Amino acid sequence: MEYCVFTEPQQGFSYAQQLVSAQATERLGFDGWFRSDHYLAMGTGDPLSGPTDAWTTLAGLARETERVRLGTLVSPVTFRHPGVLAIQVAQVDEMSGGRAELGLGAGWFEQEHEAYGIPFPARRFDLFQEQLEVITGLWETPEGQTFDHDGAAYQLTQSPALPKPVQPQVPVIIGGGGLKRTPALAARFATEFNIGFQPEDKVADAFERVLQACVDAGRAPGSLKLSVALPTVVGQDDATLDRRLAAIGRDRGGAEGEAMFVGGADEIIPKVERLAALGATRIYFQQVDLTDLDQLEELGSDILPRLPR
Repeated sequence: MEYCVFTEPQQGFSYAQQLVSAQATERLGFDGWFRSDHYLAMGTGDPLSGPTDAWTTLAGLARETERVRLGTLVSPVTFRHPGVLAIQVAQVDEMSGGRAELGLGAGWFEQEHEAYGIPFPARRFDLFQEQLEVITGLWETPEGQTFDHDGAAYQLTQSPALPKPVQPQVPVIIGGGGLKRTPALAARFATEFNIGFQPEDKVADAFERVLQACVDAGRAPGSLKLSVALPTVVGQDDATLDRRLAAIGRDRGGAEGEAMFVGGADEIIPKVERLAALGATRIYFQQVDLTDLDQLEELGSDILPRLPR
């Protein structure tokens, strides 16, 4: 099992705050530090200091961390041309010594596109598939050869397909609750399939669909890593939990509470064990409030050493 911290910097957290979080994540023994890729805060609250670009941030963190995996969960295909993104990720991989991971998705937050003048086409899933074809094609092209792509949205002619990542294969993360197309894309392109913000029965359903998609594609199901991302609020007493839940606008009751890690070791460890029994081999603990370093310390010091490996 791997355990990663997953953050939402668009909610108003600077590069300096993300650096503190990432370095604490590394010191505490987590396996990775991942961030969302958004340009607009969601919900109420103070959005200052404003958004930070995901891959610019990860480039900086690549030089200021030593061990943790670094990546996005997930980058929308609407933000970057796939040729540019392939270069960016390859460069972060080199800067980090081979620790970059690319989470890629179709994108969904129309308002942030409107706010920054970014096109938001209706048929984004088609772009998603084509970007995966381009990015993986560029990385897989042998040195000294060129890559061509003539698609509906992107045309590349005699690309030198450089630079190459340090890793022989940069992990590609695909996630979501789609019933057919998303599992099929994951089976074809992904090294990891992620399902987030869902109760355990929905996690089980999503895992079953993507593993069947692997079988249908002639791929060994065991070759695809399965992961779960859930909001995480740690506390040993009700007062602490209520304060931390309120800080991120969450409620531990009802369906929302079923799709979270909430409580201390006695609550979080059994839930991790149940997710592992469903097939998960990586867990993302979503930390929305990057200013609450005490919570990260509690998670890393008190709970992480007791989780199954």
